[in-house]
Amino acid sequence: MRTQSVVYPGTFDPITNGHIDLIERAAKLFDRVVVAIASSEKKTPLFTLEERVDLTSSVLSHLDNVEVTGFSNLLTDFVTEQGSNCVLRGLRAVADFEYEFQLANMNRAMKPDFESVFLTPAEHLAYISSSLVREIASLGGDITPFVAPQVALALKEKF
Repeated sequence: MRTQSVVYPGTFDPITNGHIDLIERAAKLFDRVVVAIASSEKKTPLFTLEERVDLTSSVLSHLDNVEVTGFSNLLTDFVTEQGSNCVLRGLRAVADFEYEFQLANMNRAMKPDFESVFLTPAEHLAYISSSLVREIASLGGDITPFVAPQVALALKEKF
């Protein structure tokens, strides 16, 4: 099955400049990019699912072929519902690869035509993670180099 759309799943709590970099690049590679925000209640996110969808939609509004939606079901099922068989995952370091390799193989074991596409962020963004951004924000640090202005404002309001 040839795919013209890709699903980029994650918690995006919050979306960072590293995520945005990957999404902008994916938007050039695929006709349609679905940014799928997982409810992830086990992770106890700082932002509600609705807040994360709204923030992400706002940040990505300049991309015509990108859709943002929340989901709470099995990823392989969600991807199929979106008319795709392909997910995008970001790799920042070797540690990411080990986890993503395991996840890609598990997804393919459940759904044999399931594919994972991996992109690395631009070098100057590779160290950014949502958890580090949240920690810096919670301690009153400057997060403006790491997130879009509306995300920085939302984090300031949370803390």
